[in-house]
Amino acid sequence: MPSPTIVLVHGAFGDASSWRPVYDRLVGDGHTVLAPPNPLRGIPYDASFIASIIDQLEGPVVLVGHSYGGTLITHAGTDPRVAALVYIAALAPAADETSQSQIAKFPTTQVFGHIDAPAGRVWLKPSGLTHFAGDLPEAEQKLVYATQGAPVADLLTQKVDGTAWTSKPSWYILASKDQTVHPDLQHFVSKRMNATVTEVPSSHVPMLSKPDVVLDVIRKAANAVTAK
Repeated sequence: MPSPTIVLVHGAFGDASSWRPVYDRLVGDGHTVLAPPNPLRGIPYDASFIASIIDQLEGPVVLVGHSYGGTLITHAGTDPRVAALVYIAALAPAADETSQSQIAKFPTTQVFGHIDAPAGRVWLKPSGLTHFAGDLPEAEQKLVYATQGAPVADLLTQKVDGTAWTSKPSWYILASKDQTVHPDLQHFVSKRMNATVTEVPSSHVPMLSKPDVVLDVIRKAANAVTAK
């Protein structure tokens, strides 16, 4: 099978620049890599947007989703062109779950005490940076804050059909020091999807704080697709 296109899907409070540490090196490997700006306008809209990215592509696709991006690749990944899924500290709801109902089954993480929702959009406060990206240097934490995306307030309660991890090979990077998506949730969903799991002692943003680990997992998923 030809080398897959790798599509990187960021989560809430993120933007496409969060992929830069792995993007450059994946391109250096010879991969075609896309890192679209997740609109954060609602799951039906966002999943449709990711589907429109896949529609541009002819060969196999590896979808990579961070955090809420895991919900989107779970839905958009049902496209037959998608050959593998990589989840990074991510949500992965089943057919009878929403992102919020999945989160509610596990202990509340610290970051949720540091958000605000003016004008129907949810923003991470500066006080939440240590709970979101606490293993980054202070200057990089400030950049994460300055470039954050602000999702609609009801984002996590919305739902669309499609559960790709039930039929697609999956990899999961489990952030054991995560204070945003609880590590217990990550253990549960990665085991449920029978993913190949790599555990890393990182905050919620291992693609920034532990890019070598993330890069290695994405490469393994891409190589598995090519080997078919």
